[in-house]
Amino acid sequence: MEPAAVAAAVRLAVQEAVRTLRSSEDGGTVLSALGRLQRFLGGTDAPALPDEQQEFARLHLATVLRCLVSRLSPAWLELLPAGQLEELWASFFLKGPADQAFLVLMESIEATEGPSFRLMKVAELLARFLGAGRLTAVLEGQCRQPQEPAFPLFQETLLARLVGLPDLLGNQLQRENLTIFLPQNYFPLLAKETARALGTVVDSLRGGSDCSVSFVSQVLGKACVQRRHKEVLGVLVPQLTVLTEGSCLWQRVCWRLLEQVPDRATEAVLTGLVEAVPGPEVLSRLLGNLVVKNKKAQFVMTRKLLFLQYRHKTQELRSLLGYLALDSQRRPMLVQVLKELLETWGSSSAIRHTPLEQQCYVSKAVLLGLGLLDEVELRASREELLASLMAGVSCRLDSSLPAARRLGMVVAEVASARIQPEGPPLKFQYQDDELSRELLALATPQPVGDSPSRTSLQAASAPAETPEKGALGDGAPQTQPQGSDSEPDSDDEFVPYDMSGDKELKSSKAPTYVRDCLEALSACEDWERWEAALRALEALVLRSPAATREVSVELTRALLHLEERTSVVGFDGLRQRALVAVTVTDPAPVAEYLTSQFYTLNYSLRQRMDILDVLTLAAQELSRPGRLRKAPQPSSPGPPSWPDNAPAPAWRAVVEERIRGKTRRFSRGSARSIPAGDPNSFSAVAGYFFFPLIQRFDRPLVTFDLLGDDHLVLGRLAHTLGALMYLAVNTGAAVAMGKALLEFVWALRFHSDAYVRQGLLTAVSAVLLSMPAQRLLEDLPDELLEVRSWLAGSESCSAGSRAVAQWIKCTWCKAQGLVRILV
Repeated sequence: MEPAAVAAAVRLAVQEAVRTLRSSEDGGTVLSALGRLQRFLGGTDAPALPDEQQEFARLHLATVLRCLVSRLSPAWLELLPAGQLEELWASFFLKGPADQAFLVLMESIEATEGPSFRLMKVAELLARFLGAGRLTAVLEGQCRQPQEPAFPLFQETLLARLVGLPDLLGNQLQRENLTIFLPQNYFPLLAKETARALGTVVDSLRGGSDCSVSFVSQVLGKACVQRRHKEVLGVLVPQLTVLTEGSCLWQRVCWRLLEQVPDRATEAVLTGLVEAVPGPEVLSRLLGNLVVKNKKAQFVMTRKLLFLQYRHKTQELRSLLGYLALDSQRRPMLVQVLKELLETWGSSSAIRHTPLEQQCYVSKAVLLGLGLLDEVELRASREELLASLMAGVSCRLDSSLPAARRLGMVVAEVASARIQPEGPPLKFQYQDDELSRELLALATPQPVGDSPSRTSLQAASAPAETPEKGALGDGAPQTQPQGSDSEPDSDDEFVPYDMSGDKELKSSKAPTYVRDCLEALSACEDWERWEAALRALEALVLRSPAATREVSVELTRALLHLEERTSVVGFDGLRQRALVAVTVTDPAPVAEYLTSQFYTLNYSLRQRMDILDVLTLAAQELSRPGRLRKAPQPSSPGPPSWPDNAPAPAWRAVVEERIRGKTRRFSRGSARSIPAGDPNSFSAVAGYFFFPLIQRFDRPLVTFDLLGDDHLVLGRLAHTLGALMYLAVNTGAAVAMGKALLEFVWALRFHSDAYVRQGLLTAVSAVLLSMPAQRLLEDLPDELLEVRSWLAGSESCSAGSRAVAQWIKCTWCKAQGLVRILV
């Protein structure tokens, strides 16, 4: 039959059947019309010719399906008994071409407004459609090479409906939504059907048929762009991992699948893939040499995931860098990436302007990359890598953040040992923490092909083999002597003697006078006496304040220049507590001496920061409430002696118990005692602590420049001034101190170091907390407005600075309202 005749015959049959369905209310007539249409789907004993079926599916199926949906109602379904009509109606959607049926169902759901019988029936039919695996047929239909080119609009519509189904169904059904349409259930189902469709593609290729995975790539990319990569790739990647192992055809299909992902979705797909794969071997099987062929993929894998993002875990970093190291075409990229990572790691600008989490992320990438280079590559790039490493270590040791300095020390130790193993090793003293232990663990080179499961399996099996090796250590098994009376001699049966209460015998006694301590610390070659004097000094200073005041400055000088010579445990704490005790006992002279020494030559940065710490702790102790009541009473030097016939205090408890038992109480007051008020001892000497420190911060010395390279000390100085301002709350000098401190903040408001800016914000907060709002507005109105404009106008201001600026604004507005009321 001619094609024109076939088309005319099919058109007439469909028009007649559709007219009958739209107008007839007789069950038999409707059943006959549906039977005639079902012939074109091949679902009857006498199906239509293949040409007629193709013509029907190409031009008339969508019209028939829309007609069936429009007739859907409770009365229409009851035209035939026992649900026959509903089953026949559903068969047109479940047995015909899947793509058109899916689009008609989605179109009907979108066009139906509000909850209704038709909406729920179509939604239930769509759930059956998904549960029957019809999504596989939808994807397979787009993978086969069509005889005629597909319409781009049709594919775009199908793509949008496939990926946006949970959102569309959720908006339409709302509380009546079905479980299968939820994103956490639908996208894993979509991933499972995608794997089945790819399996069909592989079978077709083995049979010699041409196929295309372009549409599947678009579905995968669009789902990942909508941040559903965990649901999709979490199901798809494990299946592809098993299928690509040992199958070159499956690997080629996966390479083609990822090559055809649109550029706008490349980053989302590759990021999800790196997070989902268990190791670099799997990533290499799935991606192939995509980074060599695709510039977008190369940018994502070698720049975006390493330099611009830092949220990935260590295992994901290992997979990414291991993927670059697994092929000879990709290894030059690994070397180049490592050089750029080291350059970024050592950049002073990056250290100042990137968060610490990102610096840790780059450090891990550097160590993992170094572990993947072989000896030839290390030898070729050794000079360049060492130069970048040393420059970075220098910049990091100059940082004001302890974590950044510790990070530089750990990475320098590990990287130098890897880059130049024959040279002298770098050794630093740093505090051991979880991050340092993790970085040191990365120093052990791991084979690229090791997956986590294989490594953990080997680690788990290693302890089980240890006893066997130990039993055969000498080449022969160890046998016990025969006989019941023969037992080997062993020292394990002896109970160790308890020596926990023993004390070390020392030849020299602890000094009993402050002057003796000063003499022992100044010029003494007896190191046991020197240590005993250092340990006893704090208690002697607090017990003998009069004697301390006589030699306070000399004692402070000796403690400030004191060096650790005998590895005394807790030396820094003993020295600091002694300095604080001397400063609290005689605050004015000692504070004047310490502040003058802060800007003097021949002091190290550590000593200058010690001065700031001592001043802060002493001011805190002087301003502590109740200090005068709890202070020990002055007594004669020397150990106290108690009389032998001192009465026992037990009699007082007996008397109080008798009085309490014979006393009648009608009511009890609050058991909580109200603390008595005490004067702030720091208020009288606050000027000695504060003003000498803030006077000369802008005058550089030969070895000390606060506005230059010594920004660590400048940040500590800003924090110290803020603490002194806060401790001088409601004192007479608070106004002058606040004005000077705001001028100090204004001069340094644009400093490049984050630690210094943090100290400036602390200082501003201390001024606002230490002075009443009325005094602030009366005495410092101009300074407050300048500080507020600085905090509010900064583009990179933190939440704390915005809060301080908002507080200033609110206080200023309240004051202006009060002035208007008074006027």
